[in-house]
Amino acid sequence: MKFLDLFRLIFGNLSRRKGRVALTAIGVVIGTAAVVILVSLAIGLQKSATDSLYGIGDLTQIDVMPAYGGGMGGGGGGPFIAQASGVSGQLAQPVLLTNSALDQLRAIPGVKVVIARDYLNAGVVIRYQHLEGGMNIIGVATDDLSNLGLGTSQGVTALSKGSIVIGAMTPNNFYDPHLRPGQEPPPPPDLMDQQIQLVVLKYDQNGNETRKTLSLRVAGIINETGGEPDYSVYLPMELTKSLNEWATGTRINYNKDGYSQVIVKVEDAGQALEIADQITALGFQAITPQSYLQGINSFFVVLQVIFGGVGAIALLVAAIGIANTMAMSILERTREIGLMKAVGATNRDVLSIFLGEAAGIGFIGGLGGIVIGWLAAQGMNVLAIVFLANQASQQGGAPPSVAVYTPIWLPIFALIFSTLIGMLSGLYPALRAATMIPVNALKYE
Repeated sequence: MKFLDLFRLIFGNLSRRKGRVALTAIGVVIGTAAVVILVSLAIGLQKSATDSLYGIGDLTQIDVMPAYGGGMGGGGGGPFIAQASGVSGQLAQPVLLTNSALDQLRAIPGVKVVIARDYLNAGVVIRYQHLEGGMNIIGVATDDLSNLGLGTSQGVTALSKGSIVIGAMTPNNFYDPHLRPGQEPPPPPDLMDQQIQLVVLKYDQNGNETRKTLSLRVAGIINETGGEPDYSVYLPMELTKSLNEWATGTRINYNKDGYSQVIVKVEDAGQALEIADQITALGFQAITPQSYLQGINSFFVVLQVIFGGVGAIALLVAAIGIANTMAMSILERTREIGLMKAVGATNRDVLSIFLGEAAGIGFIGGLGGIVIGWLAAQGMNVLAIVFLANQASQQGGAPPSVAVYTPIWLPIFALIFSTLIGMLSGLYPALRAATMIPVNALKYE
């Protein structure tokens, strides 16, 4: 039997029993709609979570720190007692981020840039006119913060002698130390291209304070990132080093003591986890936002499977309905089956007809379920975004861009799955019809 003739015959048989087909397909509609809605909800939650992570972290960045513990990589923040060597009380050799170690990191394929950084480890007060503030001071071994993936809303990202680049939220840290009770606090100052005083404090053994004051020009203000850069002030590494040496009274040798932290930027965010593993294998600690993203994705994949399974239960119930409908249809059309076989229809032809009818019911139900599920998902998305936007405005956070998301592959998968469920449900009744003996079928009343 030709495919076109088979299609016409299947369509005609389904058209003759519109009411029964519609009632049977309703179960498939409900199951398919449930799958589309629930999986779309899980995907929307995943997308919202990952978008939030993209907003607060650079997925191409790996934070590398020295490891203490003989190259164990994931070790803690201090040396440990080496038990494996059998020498009780012997300290393991720490793995430090020296300049030669930085060359090792640069040699890893996929690494774009390696930049050392260090914090100013001293008491700090920043003054502007009559205002004061305390901030996070970071020294970086690069002459341009764009190498760290940072941009500016004002000014430049370049670091030069006598200049600094500040975070978007640092002006909010200023206050008036001479403000009297009842007076209005001053607004955050506009620091762009202004001279500020960086006051570094140190204390001797007797608690006597010594101050060192530097006058620095604000050369740029970093775009708001939602992370550490917003509240940080960036200095050239050499200046930070000299201030740390002054504060501690000891000379710093990075070739011997190593850096406290190194930023590794990779070419592609998809390589971040693999490169982080290679860095760990070298004996360092490596932390990347991609690891958090991987954990989030794994959780939501499980959630999608669970939600999809709930919808699949409804499809299973619908499959039983399809099987029942097809079994009843065979009993009603037994003589018709015998007549088809008597005029030359083969077992394969009869099997194809009844499987096609079962698949058609699944297809019709799946199509209706996709339409209803998509419309319901869009409605839920609008309501959820409005609700979450109100919550975000009250709590001061950013509103989500999406809450329920239906990717293009989901309706296609749901339609194929529902059609396949229909076909499998009609397999047993179709086999019964195909194996009927023509003489017995013709005599059936």
